[in-house]
Amino acid sequence: MKIAYDAKRFFHNTSGLGNYSRDLVRILSQYFPENEYLLLNKNKSERGSDILQRSNVRFVETSKGNMSRQFKMGKDAQKAGADIFHGLSGELPLKWDKKPIKKIVTIHDLIFLRYPQYYSFFDRKIHLWKFKKAAQSADQIIAISEQTKRDMIRFLKVPETKVEVIYQGCHKAFKEKQSEEFIRSTKEKFNLPEKFILNVGTIEERKNLLNVVKALKDTGIPIVVVGKKTKYFKKVDRFIQENKIEAYFLEGVSMDELAVIYKLAETFIYPSLFEGFGIPVIESLFSKTVVITSNTSCLPEAGGPDSVYVDPENPHDIKAKIKFLWNNEAERKRRADKGFLFVQKFNDELIANELMNLYEKIIS
Repeated sequence: MKIAYDAKRFFHNTSGLGNYSRDLVRILSQYFPENEYLLLNKNKSERGSDILQRSNVRFVETSKGNMSRQFKMGKDAQKAGADIFHGLSGELPLKWDKKPIKKIVTIHDLIFLRYPQYYSFFDRKIHLWKFKKAAQSADQIIAISEQTKRDMIRFLKVPETKVEVIYQGCHKAFKEKQSEEFIRSTKEKFNLPEKFILNVGTIEERKNLLNVVKALKDTGIPIVVVGKKTKYFKKVDRFIQENKIEAYFLEGVSMDELAVIYKLAETFIYPSLFEGFGIPVIESLFSKTVVITSNTSCLPEAGGPDSVYVDPENPHDIKAKIKFLWNNEAERKRRADKGFLFVQKFNDELIANELMNLYEKIIS
């Protein structure tokens, strides 16, 4: 079988959609080496270069020009002899030749419809148009959570039978054991405190970091934040400065370094207002670090029964849960051990099998 991917995010996104694309191709090429995996884009980058070195993964340079991703990439995949085209980020090409090819699209979330205030009018219109078009032309749609599946049925009027829920995994670094030397050097490099809670993700309003720092007021508990800053950071930083909260903001952290930071944290906190899935939650569970997350959207799907859940709009609730775990090492360990058992459902081999079963189903 020959499977073509829209690899724009694979090569050019550093976080969410890029990680999803790279992990998907990595696990499929590992567990199903008999197939050929084609990465279609105008150009490639250093990202994912280790995956591209595999004999069954090949870069296919697509036609140049404006809108070529929409109008030429599908035909390029057909020309390359692909049996399946998989759009990894909610989009499919608009033009195809008559040569038969099956189409799959992964839709990650419809947050722009649930929280329109976080998106410009133009972005909302473009996203909705693209997602509707892709959902109509796809033979099968992958939703990355039950929450996203429900949203697709509700907002995009997609038939339930057309949507398959296949969860995401996470980068292999979170499942590996790092050396003591590397752990020590990472701690020194980022000047990490002896004990801290951790937050990972873009510093934007939806991720709700302001309510975390409000919860930390007068606790003396340090927080380490790993993520790209947006203008919302100024609001968070102002509160931190005014209330003398011990906070460390890190950027340019490699996956291996991030895996170490998760392991060093006492607790991971992720009270996002809404997510399509919540990869940082499973990164933390694989790292055997207990999770505090929101009781909304898909986050209980990712966190399982032994994570601790909060009302993300309520700093008092967040504070109570943080202090409960901070002061109770036995409870942290108990929940972390149970969370580690739960998170095995997001293991690479399991997800690779589900993806391949779907590919084989639509081909047959």
